[in-house]
Amino acid sequence: MNLLALDTSSNACSVALQVGDQVFEQHVIQVNQHTRILIPMIRNLLSDADIDLQSMDALVLGNGPGSFIGMRIGASVAQGLAFGSKKKIVPVSSMAAVAAEVMDLYSSTEVIVAQDARMNEVYLGIYRVNGDGLPVADAAEILQPISPITKLDENSSSERIAAGQGWQRYPALLRLNQSAISRVVDVHYPKARYLLDLGAKGWQRGDAIEPEDLVPTYIRTKVAERPR
Repeated sequence: MNLLALDTSSNACSVALQVGDQVFEQHVIQVNQHTRILIPMIRNLLSDADIDLQSMDALVLGNGPGSFIGMRIGASVAQGLAFGSKKKIVPVSSMAAVAAEVMDLYSSTEVIVAQDARMNEVYLGIYRVNGDGLPVADAAEILQPISPITKLDENSSSERIAAGQGWQRYPALLRLNQSAISRVVDVHYPKARYLLDLGAKGWQRGDAIEPEDLVPTYIRTKVAERPR
């Protein structure tokens, strides 16, 4: 399967390309530079793989939640590329990509991801590994204040790993939930290579959408709108 994946929902600008069994990727942490570097990164990967967008089966977008501006940039670029190449988009949770990396690197079965949502809140997602080794959300991703997380069961028999930049941004969140977390790992931002398997599964489930139907997952609904 041929897929182009991208994520700009965080400080990282991340692009990955799957061509059959080969994966090409570029992951750069450059704050406020996504508009400048995203398109050249995509062009470079396509050139490295000696392939074009017409040969893609679909585009995979890390669709948030995360930075409002970053998400709009990624959504707009994905829409433009999809319209131009007549391809569909498979939206994937950016936080699920973080969980997928943790599961891959640490063989964990449960991951809790917290990303900075500003205003003393984080975007929170709790994931368990499925039979394919991919993360599945326990419940819908939510806005979580800096307080005890009621969804956490302190008697969980699995090793629960925390990831995402939110734990660093709000140390109090970790202190208030320390007893329910076995460790915190330095996986802060989504990497596009971990969107690929999630996107392939989404494609198989029929989750691919037309580019005009894309709505970023802002969670704060008052800012949700289709990117123009």
